[in-house]
Parts: sequence; C-alpha cells; structure tokens
Amino acid sequence: MASIIRIKELDLDALKELRVESLREGYKFVERLCAEWVSGANRFSAPGEALFLAVSGGQMVGVCGLNRDPYTRDPDIGRVRRLYVARAHRRGGVGRALLEAVVDSARDRFKRLRVRTDAGGKFFEALGFRRISSEAETTHVLELLPIVSAASRPMKRRARFTAPLRRRSSGR
Repeated sequence: MASIIRIKELDLDALKELRVESLREGYKFVERLCAEWVSGANRFSAPGEALFLAVSGGQMVGVCGLNRDPYTRDPDIGRVRRLYVARAHRRGGVGRALLEAVVDSARDRFKRLRVRTDAGGKFFEALGFRRISSEAETTHVLELLPIVSAASRPMKRRARFTAPLRRRSSGR
C-alpha cells in the first residue's frame, strides 16, 4: 500500500512519470497542476488548502489536492482538485486514501466539498459524494457535517464519507 504524505513543496521531476502517463490517457490535470505550481497560480497554500501525494517504493503513484473553491465566493466551500492515480496502482485503495486525506484536512475549514469529474463519478459516489447538476463547475458534493461530542467539546466537522449501509436479508 502507498503512503500518503502532505507536501508543501512539489518536486516536479518526481511527478514526471505521472505526468506522462496521465497525458497518454488524455488527462491534462496533472500537467495543469505542475504548470500552476510553477507559475504560482496554485500552490495549495491558502488557509485550509493542502496537497497530498501517494508514494510507493520511492515513486509518486498518486496526487490529490484541496483548494478553497474558486467557483464560488463562499469561503466555507472547498474543492477536490487534480486527483490522479497511476494505472498500476488503481483499485488498490490509493485513490480512496488520497481522498480520505483531503476530506480529513477539509473538516476543520469547510462545510462542503465539491468536485467536477467526467470519469470518476462512481468512485466519488461510492465514497459518499452526491451527484448534482445544479451548481456551476460541479458534478458531486460532500457535506461536512458539524458534530458535537458526548463531552460537549467544541464542534468539529465530520464528513458523511461512507457509502450507505446495505440491509442484509434476514432470510425470511
């Protein structure tokens, strides 16, 4: 299994294989991530923002970021950005682990996460995101619900992040 690390500095050379593979598959968002990093347009450095890498065997095998959503003025809405996992590491929990890191990071800052995806809809839905069509530049949302502990500690945000439970047949 890959290790998930939060980074403050992006090593563009370490992402070379992911960049090439994603472009071969027709996805430009890893390349866009690198271009925006170099230009300073997006360094995932504003309050509440984060960038995560998945590392396995010393290689970068996945990436996912969290930004304040640039498509709204509401500062309580975050956006999942640039999720990509190397083909050889898909269906092994790397994407889930990256997204869980993003959601955990978002809990203390945002009330809602949004994402726009063409190919990953079922993946996001399996992890609790709800498909919508009523918001610009958004295909799926996840509400980060406030919770109160039994000891009445200050409220924290917690995501509804698991797929709905399925009832088992009682055999009757």
